[in-house]
Amino acid sequence: MITVALPKGGLLEDSIRLSQAIGLDFSAFLDSSNRQLEIWDTTHTAKALLVRNYDVPVYVEYGQAQLGIVGYDILREKRPQVAHLVDLQFGRCRMSVAVKATSSYRTVLELPPHCRVASKFVQCASDYFKSLDLPVEIIPLYGSVELGPITGMSEAIVDLVATGRTLKDNNLVEIAQLFETTARLIAHPLSYRLNRDGLQDRIEQIRTATLALV
Repeated sequence: MITVALPKGGLLEDSIRLSQAIGLDFSAFLDSSNRQLEIWDTTHTAKALLVRNYDVPVYVEYGQAQLGIVGYDILREKRPQVAHLVDLQFGRCRMSVAVKATSSYRTVLELPPHCRVASKFVQCASDYFKSLDLPVEIIPLYGSVELGPITGMSEAIVDLVATGRTLKDNNLVEIAQLFETTARLIAHPLSYRLNRDGLQDRIEQIRTATLALV
């Protein structure tokens, strides 16, 4: 029996659509009246856990789920000990640096040394600025990071951007892109190597279905 960790939020609907394409129906999670966090698929051959995107790799790394679907941004940030298997090609967005539209900064290298940068992606932000040899102070924020520059607490932010509408609505502009991110299929390393419960067959089914759905 295979357990899959599915992410709450924006990746869930496409994750369930992909699961359905390989014969696993977890659509009960889309029912707003359903409060279950663990369900069996309709054929009772696999089950799914509904968890925060940030927690998906934790459940997979510790073996409570053999497979998981999670954003690449989370994998870059948390660096979990999991097998990275398939780029699922949905949930596409970018990790970007943004500043107030009224500021004079239009490239990252124009930011002053030791300036403050707000982000929930502390590791990603830190790695990026170190690669530029630009010392900054990373301020961890886990709510609306856009408020950092708005309130003057930070000169810039590092955050995920999809359409850019939130930035525009808050008078912010992108000045650099760190990387693109999409949903990824991950697996518990030992389960993957030992092919427990026919795990590798399921993974190949997902690979094939991803190509068909793109």
